[in-house]
Order: sequence, then C-alpha cells, then structure tokens
Amino acid sequence: MQEPEFRRAVSAAMSIASSLGLTTDDATVLHDSNKLTLRLLPSDVLAGVAPVAQQVAEFEIELAQRLAASGCPVATLEPRVEPRVHERDGFAVTLWTYYEPVAPPEASPADYADALKRLHDGMRPLDVPTPHFTDRVEQAQQLIANRDRTPALAEADRELLRNTLRSLRRAICERGDADQLLHGEPHPGNVLTTQNGLLFIDLETCCRGPVEFDLAHAPEEVGEHYPGVNRDLLRECRLLVLAMITTWRWDRDDQFPDGRRMGTEWLSRIRAELDGVGVDTQS
Repeated sequence: MQEPEFRRAVSAAMSIASSLGLTTDDATVLHDSNKLTLRLLPSDVLAGVAPVAQQVAEFEIELAQRLAASGCPVATLEPRVEPRVHERDGFAVTLWTYYEPVAPPEASPADYADALKRLHDGMRPLDVPTPHFTDRVEQAQQLIANRDRTPALAEADRELLRNTLRSLRRAICERGDADQLLHGEPHPGNVLTTQNGLLFIDLETCCRGPVEFDLAHAPEEVGEHYPGVNRDLLRECRLLVLAMITTWRWDRDDQFPDGRRMGTEWLSRIRAELDGVGVDTQS
C-alpha cells in the first residue's frame, strides 16, 4: 500500500482490535502488497487489512472455518473475537491466530506435498462459488491487451506472453482433467511452518482447476512427492503460472518489490522453457 493509505490501514486495524478488547499498542508489518498483514502486539493477533472494494474476506472466513473443522492444514481465526469481517475507514479487517515461526522455516518437499494433498482432500467435496483458473488466466490476457496498463512492455514480449497464455490455457483445458477446489496460490509465501505443522494462509485466491495448477506454484521438488501427478500437465501449468506472474510484473500499478527486474528475467526463462513443453504458441 502507498502512503497515506498505509497509515490509515494500520490505524483501522489497531482501532478495531482495541474496540474488541484486544490490547494493541504496536503493529509490525509482516506483508505489504494489495493486502496488508500486521502482527498486533501485545495481544499477538494477526490482522489482514484490505480496501473494502477489493476484499473477499467473508468468503475467506467461511472457507477457513469449514476447512479447519474438517482437519485441513489451514490457519485459524482469532478465537478471542467473533469470526467476521470488521470494517472501518474504508478498510475490511479480519483477525487471525498468530503462529510463532519455528526452525527450520523451510518445509521439506515431502511435508509440503503431504500438507497440500491433505488440503486438496478437504477441499474436494466442498461446493462453494469460486472462479475457474481460466478466469485468472483471462485477467492476465486482458492486462496484456491493455497497453495503457502495461506501457513498458515491448511488443515482442507482449506477443510472447499473449501467445503463451492463450496456447497453454487451451492445451490444459483440452486435456479434460478433473477440476476441484484449489488454494490458487500455495507458494511458500502462503505456507507457515508452525508447531502444529505446515498451515496454508490466504484462501482468498481459491479457484477451481486441476491439482497440478496448485502444484505449479510450489517448489518443483514438491511435485515429486505428490501422488498421482500428471507430469506433462504439471509442466504446462508451471509455464502457464510463470507467464501469469510475469504479466503481473508489467502492470504499471504493480507494487511487488523489484518486480520489473524479475519480470524481465522471467521473460527470458519463458523463452528458454517453451520448447521443452512442446506447445505450439504460434497458432
């Protein structure tokens, strides 16, 4: 978030927590992007803060409760307050349990795969309204098509991303693999290593698609421990996800740290990997 929105967001979170009886004298920023994540002290509660217009917090709260109740490895809501979305000064605030990190912070690929498999097992029977993974691909395609939103993207790179997104989306859909509810972005930044094992956070990114789409966000070694993976589909999903996150880095409003440099590096990586996937990006 940019100033002064950042200061207002922190103030809203602290004010809401205090009004609910949680002693809040200080806020430590744990993550700052489109959504702000704060550790509020001394009550030691985690606060998620987002502009009201951008939030899907009610969905995230409902899903987190259902998954936690079925034993899925997800972070839980703060038990000292009512589980709901709190609004103040144009911000939506949700309050979650804070988990003290444990060493080592990096999960082993086998543990990561096991936790993700248990999450998928718990998600599979749930019937909740969520976008399809192709809707997220469509968002990236629209961004590529909008030169006002991506003015620094060279035409050759724009064409590369446009063709890669289109062809891989089509190839994955034509495989006809079973869809189910997914986390959407189970990358290491959304996995906590806690005394209770690995826990997934940020369920607002949930979508429907093949489990390989989720695995494409995890380190490559994780896929080697996940049972029943379609290796060809996983390779296609990895390249599709790479094209999507590369596209986000060229958005003029992107706030990802060092995002433009990473976007440039990822364009080179896409070119290098296209031949290995064997998908025709010219048609």
